[in-house]
Amino acid sequence: MAHSSSNSNYKVVPEATEALNKFKYEVASEVGVTLKDGYNGDISARDAGRIGGNMVKKLIQQAESQMTNK
Repeated sequence: MAHSSSNSNYKVVPEATEALNKFKYEVASEVGVTLKDGYNGDISARDAGRIGGNMVKKLIQQAESQMTNK
């Protein structure tokens, strides 16, 4: 499904935005990165990658767990 908007932050499920934001802060804390409310564009690419990579890893683990529990 293609989305014509140039907004790279397009959410497939907008209702999940708050939960994903909370999840981002939890993962950041786990990897030792402090995020502040609002703009965090000044964190290093390495730290941003650690947060995003760990978010993806955890989401995949959750999906796999749900698949095996069916």
